Amino acid sequence: TRVSAAQARLRAARYLGFSDETLEKAAKSEGYCSRILRAQGTRREGYNEFSLRVEGDPEFYKPGNSYRVTLSAATPAYFRGFTLIALKEGKEGDKEEDHAGTFQIIDEEETQFMSNCPVAVTESTPRRRTRIQVFWTAPPTGTGCVILKASIVQKRIIYFQDEGSLTKRICEQDSASEGVTDKPILDCCACGTAKYRLTFYGNWSEKTHPKDFPRRTNHWSAIIGSSHSKNYILWEYGGYASEGVKQVAELGSPVKMEEEIRQQSDEVLTVIKAKAQWPAWQPLNVRAAPSAEFSVDRHRHLMSFLTMLGPSPDWNVGLSAEDLCTKDCGWVQKVVQDLIPWDAGTDSGVTYESPNKPTVPQEKIRPLTSLDHPQSPFYDPEGGSIKLVARVVIERIARKGEQCNIVPDNIDDIVADLAPEEKEEDDTPETCIYSNWSPWSACSSSTCEKGKRMRQRMLKAQLDLSVPCPDTQDFQPCMGPGCSDEDGSTCMMSDWITWSPCSVSCGMGTRSRERYVKQFPEDGSMCKVPTEETEKCIVNEECSPSSCLVTEWGEWDECSASCGMGMKRRHRMIKMTPADGSMCKAETTEAEKCMMPECHTIPCLLSPWSEWSDCSVTCGKGMRTRQRMLKSAAELGDCNEELEQAEKCMLPECPIDCELTEWSQWSECNTSCGKGHMIRTRMIKIEPQFGGTACPETVQRTKCRVRKCLRGPGMEKRRWKEAREKRRSEQAKKNIDNEQYPVCRLKPWTAWTECSTLCGGGIQERYMMVKKRSKSTQFTSCKDKKELRACNVHPC
Repeated sequence: TRVSAAQARLRAARYLGFSDETLEKAAKSEGYCSRILRAQGTRREGYNEFSLRVEGDPEFYKPGNSYRVTLSAATPAYFRGFTLIALKEGKEGDKEEDHAGTFQIIDEEETQFMSNCPVAVTESTPRRRTRIQVFWTAPPTGTGCVILKASIVQKRIIYFQDEGSLTKRICEQDSASEGVTDKPILDCCACGTAKYRLTFYGNWSEKTHPKDFPRRTNHWSAIIGSSHSKNYILWEYGGYASEGVKQVAELGSPVKMEEEIRQQSDEVLTVIKAKAQWPAWQPLNVRAAPSAEFSVDRHRHLMSFLTMLGPSPDWNVGLSAEDLCTKDCGWVQKVVQDLIPWDAGTDSGVTYESPNKPTVPQEKIRPLTSLDHPQSPFYDPEGGSIKLVARVVIERIARKGEQCNIVPDNIDDIVADLAPEEKEEDDTPETCIYSNWSPWSACSSSTCEKGKRMRQRMLKAQLDLSVPCPDTQDFQPCMGPGCSDEDGSTCMMSDWITWSPCSVSCGMGTRSRERYVKQFPEDGSMCKVPTEETEKCIVNEECSPSSCLVTEWGEWDECSASCGMGMKRRHRMIKMTPADGSMCKAETTEAEKCMMPECHTIPCLLSPWSEWSDCSVTCGKGMRTRQRMLKSAAELGDCNEELEQAEKCMLPECPIDCELTEWSQWSECNTSCGKGHMIRTRMIKIEPQFGGTACPETVQRTKCRVRKCLRGPGMEKRRWKEAREKRRSEQAKKNIDNEQYPVCRLKPWTAWTECSTLCGGGIQERYMMVKKRSKSTQFTSCKDKKELRACNVHPC
């Protein structure tokens, strides 16, 4: 077998362009790795299509850490063979000690160790390929700089190891610079105090981090931190998480962390607290970014804070010991810091919703990387950097007391007082004249989930165009109409925390678990849902001297199969062997079958969700949708994943235009002779709202002209006499008509009677009675009238 394998490698080497002479020299050479084949082919200069890359493109390596090394060809280039080695800087590689670190094969079909140089990696078979990957474990402390070199073989053209893009120099990391917070913290020489505002902008959303994004429960936990001295460190990169940090990172609970901070009262000036965010991201015009104010002085000039990225095993973001004191004895004006997620080292989950799996022993706090685990939502096979998940802005808003640095940043920056509590004031400029706010709209959520409601006002006048007027819309979070205090559904609760150990080590006992309130109701009422549960537990049913004492069963491991039928196990430990010296027969491992989704459903490959469509309406309540495509081949089986989603959307209320009655008849001319005017009117039925069309005129006026006015008093009397006679003749004619054709005369409507019932729907009546009834038989329709209407329709 060895001979045939050697012959195969020989044939492959000849195929790749190595001369027989070179092969002979390689076979005879006795040097440790001097037998690495040197090419006799053509050498090309100035190429860019091949590259050697170390994950994250680091300048330094940490001794003992593993790094993914990628050798790749840019399309349409390819390569058939390669050699990869790692040498100490300045060494030739012909001795064993010249090589640094060790390689680890990832794909045996692609790569293997060289038979005549086991520390080097080469191809398994000479075929066309565009990329290979291996792991490289960095050498121990004291090795110094390392040169990673690669050779590429493409037909008979060889690219040498010493050429630019195929050579990487990476040096040992100085132990003094391992952690971000390892830099020495200097004493502060600033005077007085300074006040800052911390504003947290979460940028973790399905759009920015689409892989496995948890749609329904994503949130940022409440922010907790403090301004403190250098004698107290809340948490630090490369350190171990305290119990308070653990509870923030795993549960999002700030209670223990705040307790730890307040125990250090001499070293702490201000406790920093801000509300949680549900969901993790919303536009700033819907929900303001959470913020908190805090103060610093020359002894407590550092600030730290934490917030959990939830749901997650123990992932969080924050700042550790950020120094706000400057070298020239002043206070920093502004700090803007982009944040990546950190692992608290207390839970070993790899996905957002991994089951609880404590890390034993506890590990140090470290940054997450894109190569932590293939199932990680941040995984990138190329080893690129993780997309930022948040940004924090710390801005100085005031200073108090005499300052050491003479020149202030600006005149308005120094204020006389730093009140611990400041009232919120309306910052609307006086030059902006608004209508009153409209009533709040209905909540955008129709279920017992958090939504938003809106109100509007109209800008009536802008007296100074150079001063901008604030928005005319105001948004507020709200709960859907299905919520009530009785069922406690307005309380947002955490998941149950793991059960406590059984209260006894032998026999029947109790255990408990608890949860906490993530967000209280908007109306300020108390939550009435239980926060603690207790149940019975049995440990070591037999408590005789011949029985052995064991611990409780641990949590079940993950199922051994990713699809179909598998096995899962759980374990317990023997605490004490039988007192009579007999053998302990208790089982310490328990296994049972577990059923995962059917295997044919696993290849259900889906495209990312499309952007949400526009709202189906231009105003008011509507719906919006988004879609994704099924990318799996049909023969792989049915896919039951939803391909379309719909949700409600809320736009500003629809504008209501002004509505008017019809015009009345024109009035008579206001003069009896000469020129005058007539008017007509109409009434407003509906006032305009939400930017609707304003009401037009409701009164119109037009000219009228009567006969010329006659001069002299005699003529005036004559005119009045003629008008009086005309009216008398018209009345006489009307009376004659009434005698010939009598009409039905009715009295006015009476008042409505009292409602027949007090609730549940009753009836009211009113009447119109005949005033003078005609005796003529042809007017039999002249009858009393009656009207009915409903009243008191509200339920009893």
